[in-house]
Amino acid sequence: QLQASGGGLVQAGGSLRLSCAASGRTFSTYNMGWFRQAPGKEREFVAAMRRTSNSEYYADSVKGRFTVSRDNPRTTVYLQMNNLKPEDTAVYYCAVGNVILSSMRDPGQYIYWGQGTQVTVSS
Repeated sequence: QLQASGGGLVQAGGSLRLSCAASGRTFSTYNMGWFRQAPGKEREFVAAMRRTSNSEYYADSVKGRFTVSRDNPRTTVYLQMNNLKPEDTAVYYCAVGNVILSSMRDPGQYIYWGQGTQVTVSS
């Protein structure tokens, strides 16, 4: 149901744009989030967007560098990542769910997940 893409290898300071494509009215039905998981670490919140508005939420570690957006048909959500740092290296996942605002940072609240896309930032 969710297809994440756009990962790759980039030097520190570079940019990547991740995409999360969904079928039907997925992004009109559910709130969506971006998460990442580095080797040996827990999955962590990166960014989120509410289905009913373009309200965006970010982890402090990416605020000012990452931007989440979606296209007009609401079939694809993007994560624009600028000024990437080596510590951003991880597998990035998109997810959706009926998540209330106070729980949008909790991966356990999301019910559908994409397959993940690897982002590697070299120093």
